[in-house]
Amino acid sequence: MSIKALRGMKDILPPLSRTYLQFIQEASKVAQNYGFEYIETPLLEETALFRRSVGESSDIVGKEMYQFVDKGGNDVVLRPEGTASVVRSFIEHKLDKKGGIHRFFYYGPMFRYERPQKGRFRQFHQFGVESFGEPSVYEDAAIILLAKEILDHFEIGHTLKINSLGCPTCLPPYRQKLIEFLQSHEDICEDCKRRRELNPIRTLDCKNPHCQEIYKEAPKLLEHLCDECQSEFDKLQELLRNEEVDFEIDEHLVRGLDYYTRTAFEFISTDLGAQNAVAGGGRYDNLVELLGGKPTPAVGFAIGIERILDLLPDQRAPREGIYMGVLDPEALDLAFDLATKKRKTTKVFLEYKPKSLKAHLKSADRHNARYAAIIGEEELQKGTIWLKDLEQKRERSIHISHFLELE
Repeated sequence: MSIKALRGMKDILPPLSRTYLQFIQEASKVAQNYGFEYIETPLLEETALFRRSVGESSDIVGKEMYQFVDKGGNDVVLRPEGTASVVRSFIEHKLDKKGGIHRFFYYGPMFRYERPQKGRFRQFHQFGVESFGEPSVYEDAAIILLAKEILDHFEIGHTLKINSLGCPTCLPPYRQKLIEFLQSHEDICEDCKRRRELNPIRTLDCKNPHCQEIYKEAPKLLEHLCDECQSEFDKLQELLRNEEVDFEIDEHLVRGLDYYTRTAFEFISTDLGAQNAVAGGGRYDNLVELLGGKPTPAVGFAIGIERILDLLPDQRAPREGIYMGVLDPEALDLAFDLATKKRKTTKVFLEYKPKSLKAHLKSADRHNARYAAIIGEEELQKGTIWLKDLEQKRERSIHISHFLELE
């Protein structure tokens, strides 16, 4: 019986892997241009980290975590998202006590046990950024612009939706009004009834059509913002307009996690069907303190890489490197030595088995090499190499010393 990848988990092979690497490289470059530095956190974390941060009302904690007890008796989970892990690291390394601004970007696999479908896998990959220590709404705008620049670079068509989730001053009165509204509607779905008790604002994120129809009459959070939150939200809109960024205000946008405050945003693609969010994030000023750190303002976002890859064509990589082969087995030692030297500066594919020239050229094309460098009996005697530029379709014989200088 053959062993296959687990359901909802897949291998990333060429040519898709080339596109994946290209996305990581370009997104990382954009993040660095905005002043962010790379951070890497473990795949495995304590379960308590996500229960306290993501929240019991979220589907992630309620239904989707890959949770188990390890051989040491520790309750652990494969990380379902990146923000909580970065916050844990931020506190553990006492960066919250150092003060100042700390900006990080990361990428890697996340894990959620959910029904696999287009754009959703049980092991998936995210690219994210997190900014700590900057309370200004200008940072919110910069974070949104960073995400937009990445999507624009890859020509991903999108709609930006924004909302304000309020703060500890204005959220409690609104929460009470929302609870009263929800209690008057017992025909909402079971998930919403559960969320009503744990975090009622999360009910607005329900995708059930019947619930969405009911929530059209629900109290609007934007009508209950305190003066400071309203001023911040107005300023965010002004900054986005100044940068000629189109956006929509979505009063039901609350994100899927409990830790967001004030700014929340999502980038939506119309090309992905039901699972149409390609990036999202917002401000989470209370999370560092919630996890035991010093109160620290924070804002960030994550991009679902698989969803981006679904929108990008497979990339045929440009021809690069040198394919080396021999016609005569006596030439293999020389070819091996030359390949070793060239590999210090250039990608080299070396075929150990002697073949005909035609067979070597087919192999060189299969490797997408820029040059085919072939050594036969005559070349071995003369100290030369037969070289063909597979892009320009030109061929010539050159001396070994000139070959070593070839770029």
